[in-house]
Amino acid sequence: MSTPHPASSLHAARRARELAALADGSEVDVLVVGLGATGAGAALDAASRGLSVAAIDAHDLAFGTSRWSSKLVHGGLRYLASAQLDVARESAVERGILMERTAPHLVRAQPFVLPLTPLVPRAQAALAWAGFRAGDLLRVSARTSRTALPAPRTLSAVETRHLAPALRPAGLRGGLLSWDGRLTDDARLVTAVARTAAAHGARILTRVRALSVGGRGAAVRDERTGGELRIRARAVINAAGVWAGGLVGDVRLRPSRGTHLVLRSEALGGPAAGLHIPVPGEANRFVLVLPQGDGRVYVGLTDEPVDGDVPDVPEVPETDIGFLLDVLGSALDVPVARGDVVGAFAGLRPLLDTAGGGQGRTADISRRHAVLTSPDGVVTVVGGKLTTYRRMAQDAVDAAVAARGLRAGRCRTAALPLVGAVGPDALAALDAPARLVGRYGSEAPAVHALGLADPALARPVVPGHPVTGAELLWAVRHEGALDESDLLDRRTRIGLVPYDRETALDAAREALAARTG
Repeated sequence: MSTPHPASSLHAARRARELAALADGSEVDVLVVGLGATGAGAALDAASRGLSVAAIDAHDLAFGTSRWSSKLVHGGLRYLASAQLDVARESAVERGILMERTAPHLVRAQPFVLPLTPLVPRAQAALAWAGFRAGDLLRVSARTSRTALPAPRTLSAVETRHLAPALRPAGLRGGLLSWDGRLTDDARLVTAVARTAAAHGARILTRVRALSVGGRGAAVRDERTGGELRIRARAVINAAGVWAGGLVGDVRLRPSRGTHLVLRSEALGGPAAGLHIPVPGEANRFVLVLPQGDGRVYVGLTDEPVDGDVPDVPEVPETDIGFLLDVLGSALDVPVARGDVVGAFAGLRPLLDTAGGGQGRTADISRRHAVLTSPDGVVTVVGGKLTTYRRMAQDAVDAAVAARGLRAGRCRTAALPLVGAVGPDALAALDAPARLVGRYGSEAPAVHALGLADPALARPVVPGHPVTGAELLWAVRHEGALDESDLLDRRTRIGLVPYDRETALDAAREALAARTG
């Protein structure tokens, strides 16, 4: 049985101890503000180069945009269509790194079907097929194996409906099958990155809010106690995502809202593959149907500009829900009504406002990331996307090292396995349920053992959803969960369905009460 190394375990006692150590005025090499994917990635990158690191977040790991994604590790196909070849190849390279080196337990190949309905003209189908072939060439250029990502191919109408039973059969000519990377869960990736950073010595501190940030550190507040202190640092990296502009005044962002619906899998006939459903009137835009393997399906996503203050948790407008249901209905034989939507979530993409005037569609803004250094030396990283978090973190740390003249080794993260990562053969040999292996990798037997020792922990905490009490307890003891919201909304995704969240609250409280042991 694989047990977690103490150096990677995050918990309340460790947080208190490390925060107290910073309060004595000692200086770290790098302070990272924000613990989404990019911030956690920067903490890991810097710590693995031999730098001393503190990383803070006002809320929790993956509290912001990093938990609201489509859970996909894109190969860059959409960027080929807009001639952003550098972004496309970077995406393909980073996808391969995640799938084959750093997180093979969390990322696997996801099949997608583009159904050739009467609403998809033959010219559009030919263009899509050419795109899928070009995407496969991207895979080759990124040196990702065919074992990791199978080849695209055409499907008959019968094969298409076998993979997606809810499709309307009338006029269906067949389908196009393609493959991309899919995360078990985006928030789990962030947790694994943060724990790996902790194993390399980084202080990972949630519920610590940056009140003001400068090139030599930050004034912060412990949100659990209200106590304030100053963290001194030789370099500061602002990885606060859509909130980055609030910390550094010369960063101008145009947030874009991406909305997803949550449906029960049976509402769509239990699809065995994802779907690309073309948006009518749009040449290169699709609504995605994304089976999660836990009895739920996500349907997304929108790309709408957001003005005004940035909320902690974005609301989902009814207009987004209606749009997604309308596109879904254009291809399905089964009517999906508003009452079938059991949950919904929206994330805000931190897109850099390159035009400066806030004009045009956010869908047209480049997904390239940017690393900016303020006059007083704060390094801000914005833009990009979940798939390229590692490269964004590398570029941010490179900039901080150069700006402050830090003595640091070279970036190691392209070949550094995250907590739980082992090769396919080792994963297959683990003595634990496959679902746990896909979430915890080599630590799955230790999570499973909690349930074997106490049968009450082996039971699902919500009827019809697979998360067990053992997983909640593991999150408290080893993954830094401090309250019910951490457990239900991020370490697990039970909270995406409000009814399920309410049902699981008592189990979450029991896990928090049993944090020692």
